[in-house]
Amino acid sequence: MTPADLDKRAELTVWPSRSLGRSAKGRPFATLREALAAAAAAIDAEDAQPWIITEAGDVLSPRWIRANSQSRALQ
Repeated sequence: MTPADLDKRAELTVWPSRSLGRSAKGRPFATLREALAAAAAAIDAEDAQPWIITEAGDVLSPRWIRANSQSRALQ
């Protein structure tokens, strides 16, 4: 992933961690940067499992998001 990728579109889908029905909430973002911020907020506020699909087709797992959401390179 390059810094230019942060300014490309992405789609975030948030799966609840502890929901019996486990319905996902997905939505598009204008930039990967915005999707990462929303994913990190969902993890903190909802104990959720966010997945991001980038414009290039990369799939970012909850583990990747947790590990990289605080990285200065991604901000």
